[in-house]
Amino acid sequence: QVQLVESGGGLVQAGGSLRLSCAASRRLSSFYAMGWYRQPPGKQRELVATITNNGRTNYIEPVKGRFTISRDTAKNTVYLQMNSLKFEDTAVYYCAADDPPILGSYDYWGQGTQVTVSS
Repeated sequence: QVQLVESGGGLVQAGGSLRLSCAASRRLSSFYAMGWYRQPPGKQRELVATITNNGRTNYIEPVKGRFTISRDTAKNTVYLQMNSLKFEDTAVYYCAADDPPILGSYDYWGQGTQVTVSS
């Protein structure tokens, strides 16, 4: 069983920054990819950013240029650096792991961390 533990959420003013962390209980290289999802109040969960096991990153359009996903393989930790935060970034953010053998399955999830951006 894989455990993912997120941290780093909080309350920030619009224009501010936060860095989320996700510590995995297994080597990051054992997953196809790691992802950050978010669920705004009253809305469906959406994929925000991903990083594959060879380091390739991908972002949804609303966060491009503001968010950066990265990883520290020595610490088995994935990060989401969020800059120029907007009110609409308010959500619960989840870390997820895409575990073999089914690509894109995102089998494991963290408990979520709340990010609140005040306008």
